Amino acid sequence: MRGIQVASAFGIPIRLHWTFLIVLPLFAVIIGWDIVLLADVLNEIFTTEIDSQALDGEWEPWVLGFAAALGLFVGVLLHEFGHSLVALRYGYGIESITLWLLGGLAQFTEMPENWRHEFWIAIAGPLVSIAVGVVCYAGFLLTPPDLDAVQFVLAYLALLNIVLAVFNMLPAFPMDGGRVLRALLARSRPHAQATQQAAEIGKFFAFVLGLVGVLALNIILILLAFFIYIAAAGEAQQTVMKATFEGVTVADVMTRKENLHVVSPETTVAELIERMFTERHTGYPVVYRDDLVGMVTLDDVREIRPEERDAYYVEDVMSTEVRRISPTTDAMDALRELHEHDIGRLPVVDERGALVGLISRTDLMTAFNILQSRYPYASG
Repeated sequence: MRGIQVASAFGIPIRLHWTFLIVLPLFAVIIGWDIVLLADVLNEIFTTEIDSQALDGEWEPWVLGFAAALGLFVGVLLHEFGHSLVALRYGYGIESITLWLLGGLAQFTEMPENWRHEFWIAIAGPLVSIAVGVVCYAGFLLTPPDLDAVQFVLAYLALLNIVLAVFNMLPAFPMDGGRVLRALLARSRPHAQATQQAAEIGKFFAFVLGLVGVLALNIILILLAFFIYIAAAGEAQQTVMKATFEGVTVADVMTRKENLHVVSPETTVAELIERMFTERHTGYPVVYRDDLVGMVTLDDVREIRPEERDAYYVEDVMSTEVRRISPTTDAMDALRELHEHDIGRLPVVDERGALVGLISRTDLMTAFNILQSRYPYASG
């Protein structure tokens, strides 16, 4: 989740995703369009007398709609700071807080596996939303009756922040309630097993939420259901993989140098293509005197015309800016490196820069499948 950084607080960058720039005016229009109906609903809930007709002028609905929508996202931001500040208190890093289409998202550098930490981090957000709702309600009570516009905005934000807190406490992992559920499950079982069970419940809630969204023709509920389902499945898989790879290093999984196909910088492009055909490989580490000096792939040689391939050498076309990894690196960190940089393989080099092996996504997934069959719920 990337976005434009617009501010920071407590050392945490605050970012706006491009979808936020769409949803904020959309919410403002929706609120402004139904402002009379919303004012009547607030009057009924809070037993007050906001003059709904006084809000229905030429420009007043749109200004109030924008103020209410902006206030709602400020509440969402404070909700995410609730999570983040408690996480910082426990020693977890926060990369950023991003406002986007479906609200806010605090990105942790590391997800908590201690159930007590996760419980309090998860519940902090809804508690902040309740506090914001109470403050808005207090402001609403203290506002003079003739300030209908101010009363409307404060009453609306009081109600919506309480609704936000309650909705987030649904046991739909990875929402806040789902994380509380996982924390409670993790008291008596491995973290990976608790995650899988919470994720299954979360996917069920996502299905129900999506069905309600379809029946109500509510695109926001449908998108939220889709997000919950994908996020639950993704985090469950990542947690199980982390637990399965616990204590496993790159050296345990990599293809060792003696089993690798390598090329030298002096190899001609014609010879390289012939080797690619006979050995069924499309990428090779380039080694000079045991040291890794580059990587060469089929894409590097595609543009060399056939009649010129004897005149070009690997050193002419190879990539020298090569990401590499140490054999002592955790296997899970290697998988993250491959995913984050969208590459298929990483050369493994020792502290002297000598090539000792190669690790690929295939190596890691094969090891994962074998380890998971041996230890289906590694402790975590």
